[in-house]
Amino acid sequence: MSLMLRAARLLGGLALRHGRRRLVVSAVLLLLGYLATPGIAVALRRLTDESLAGHGGAATVAALAAAGLLLAELMLGHFAHLSYFELGEQLEARLHRELCAVSNGVPGLAHADRPRFADTVTLVRDELARVRAALEALLQFLGLALQTVVTTVLLGSVNAWLALLPLAAVLPVRLGRRAQELSDAAREASAERTRLGQHLLALATTAQPVMELRLLGGGRELVRHYTANWRSVSRTLARAEARAAALRAAGQLCFALAYGGAVLTVVAQAATGTSAVGDLVLVIALAVQVAVQVSGVVGLFGVLQGAGRTAERLDRLRSWSEEGDAEAAPARPGPALPAPARLERGIRLEGVGFGYPGSDRPALRGIDLLIPAGATVALVGENGAGKSTLVKLLCGLYRPTEGRILVDGTDLHELSPAEWSAKVAPLFQDFARLELLLRESVGVGAADLMAEDAAVLAAISSAGADRALAAVPDGLNGLLGRAYGDGAELSGGQWQSLGLARCLIRRDPLLLVLDEPAAALDAAAEHALFRRFDHTAELAAREHGAIVLFTSHRFSTVRQADLIVVLEDGAVRESGGHTELMEQHGPYRELFELQARAYN
Repeated sequence: MSLMLRAARLLGGLALRHGRRRLVVSAVLLLLGYLATPGIAVALRRLTDESLAGHGGAATVAALAAAGLLLAELMLGHFAHLSYFELGEQLEARLHRELCAVSNGVPGLAHADRPRFADTVTLVRDELARVRAALEALLQFLGLALQTVVTTVLLGSVNAWLALLPLAAVLPVRLGRRAQELSDAAREASAERTRLGQHLLALATTAQPVMELRLLGGGRELVRHYTANWRSVSRTLARAEARAAALRAAGQLCFALAYGGAVLTVVAQAATGTSAVGDLVLVIALAVQVAVQVSGVVGLFGVLQGAGRTAERLDRLRSWSEEGDAEAAPARPGPALPAPARLERGIRLEGVGFGYPGSDRPALRGIDLLIPAGATVALVGENGAGKSTLVKLLCGLYRPTEGRILVDGTDLHELSPAEWSAKVAPLFQDFARLELLLRESVGVGAADLMAEDAAVLAAISSAGADRALAAVPDGLNGLLGRAYGDGAELSGGQWQSLGLARCLIRRDPLLLVLDEPAAALDAAAEHALFRRFDHTAELAAREHGAIVLFTSHRFSTVRQADLIVVLEDGAVRESGGHTELMEQHGPYRELFELQARAYN
């Protein structure tokens, strides 16, 4: 019952706030339609009695009343459907927007690494497609409840014991609830495999991976893997649904026995003359209605139980969004502080350590480091040394599990996540390919500038993305990509230039990040990328004390940094300038000379 109340609060609350008129119209039409159903049984009783008594006029009136009520029963539900169908679509759209908001409302990314969060988001996303059915079920449930009360009163007027007939619905409802619990448990248990199936399906139907898989001959293996996963999920769900169907059938059988007993009771009364033939017709009609009501309640109960489970999961996501990820870091000690407008001293890391959720091996440990304001810092190390993890911590995407990060003496955890994010200008190796309008794909870096052509064009020019602009027929208002429309197809380099433009359009950044964005580029292309980045970086460093942080495997670029930090197994092995590190004969010099020999 608690799940049904959750569903009623969620759907009813949203409908009252965003579609009160449509909700009222739908409810009134449905309730009148449901009241017409027992009214038909009353009219049939009157028709039977008047006909047997030879009262032709009264029988005709009863027949017309029955026909009118039947017409109302058929038509009012249809007109109600026209009203609540559109309301259901509006509620579904609003819940999808809320899901987007709450799933991205937790500061950082630590929550996204937790299977329970990903599973909850997957389940809610899949279930929101049934919001319209749930709203219809809620309205119909209320109509059936009113109809059941009227039916019970009418049955009791014939024989007091018959008023107990609706109680026979208790067992089917309880068994129906247990059946729904079995179905929900199976869906929960298979959520992770469902996500895997969705990922495999995306790989098999998205152009880029399909091209590579076809060339490598991996398509058949992918299909085999998807089929095996689908069969596993299907078996789990089928077993649960079979048990659920058996429970529902048992409940319906119990009610069928009670229904037969009610009819036999009235037949016996009619045979002894204590009840009129019209009463028998009334009871038969009402008993049939009770059977329909019970069957409807069981079905609607399952739908509302599912909607209640969705509401419960959505509440869980809201809670995570409002409270933050308590497992990733302790709560903020006080109100969030504003991010500084300018860096005066820089960023200091004190004993910073970090481990990804579910991993026993720390990605970073014991990091003590001062990054001066206005400095250019290069992170160096082999793959898996912790470079990207350190970048993510500095960006505020994760919080240290040990130690702290100080921004001009203030713990980064105490700063407003939104304000600090606004001060970070990132370009990652796996940069996003936003298949939106060109101005949106770039302007999302500074949403308030998206409508300003001059600002967007300046960022495109600074990023050297003019060729990407020229490749889009409608310019800034042209669509990128083919996934959602007939947009322009761009090369990998052009997509990257737009990612850089998105980075450069940011206002007054304090941390500019290039996390291996040139890993797939040759030396000349990487040099051009950093050269385009230099002007913005120098200006930000001079005016705001901004820090430029980059990771790269090419030491021709690294040697230009003011500070080079060498990471090894998640710890700082050495740090300093190029000349200083070369004199220490440590891992930096070894890596530098190893790469230099490759060019000789």
